Amino acid sequence: MKPVPPATSLRRAPVQRRSAERLTRILDACADLLDEVGYDDLSTRAVAQRAGVPIGSVYRFFGNKRQMADALAQRNLERYSERVTERLASARRGNWRAAMDAVLDEYLAMKRTAPGFSLVDFGNQIPVGSRQSEPNHRVADRLTDLLADYLGRTPDEDLRRTFLIAVETADALVQLAFRVAPEGDPKVIEETRELLRAYLGRVLD
Repeated sequence: MKPVPPATSLRRAPVQRRSAERLTRILDACADLLDEVGYDDLSTRAVAQRAGVPIGSVYRFFGNKRQMADALAQRNLERYSERVTERLASARRGNWRAAMDAVLDEYLAMKRTAPGFSLVDFGNQIPVGSRQSEPNHRVADRLTDLLADYLGRTPDEDLRRTFLIAVETADALVQLAFRVAPEGDPKVIEETRELLRAYLGRVLD
């Protein structure tokens, strides 16, 4: 199982600071509008108006709204990785239970608070990117690279498979929790946590 290469949806990467700030405003506007109108009614023109930039600035980075949603999903994954890394900085190395709690808790926190995340998250809700860049593979590969050293493990195929199974399982159950209750049904979330502990304990202990 080879790592999935990161998907890229930018027509042109920002070079200057002003250009990077404009891209940030575009993605922020995209996230806000996803919460307000949904993906079907999202438009590049509406994003440009909300971001306060010319429509040409949007098309400089993105050919269509799907590419924009994909870029937002990638940004979500970067921010999620930063949050997990920060959370683990004070934890005892090798403690896979602390790692699992950080991975699940930070995902739940973003699910509840990050604009646009409930529709896009890492691309799971709106299929984005190529087939070779399936969102859960992206997440599992990122977690493997992020946690392997912390856990004292080799980022080999076995560890990647383990994290992929855990991510697929958690994704399905967390989506269920948020279908049952707007903030995520606590009983379903706790069952998810116990299931992950049982599976990862068998593999990682």
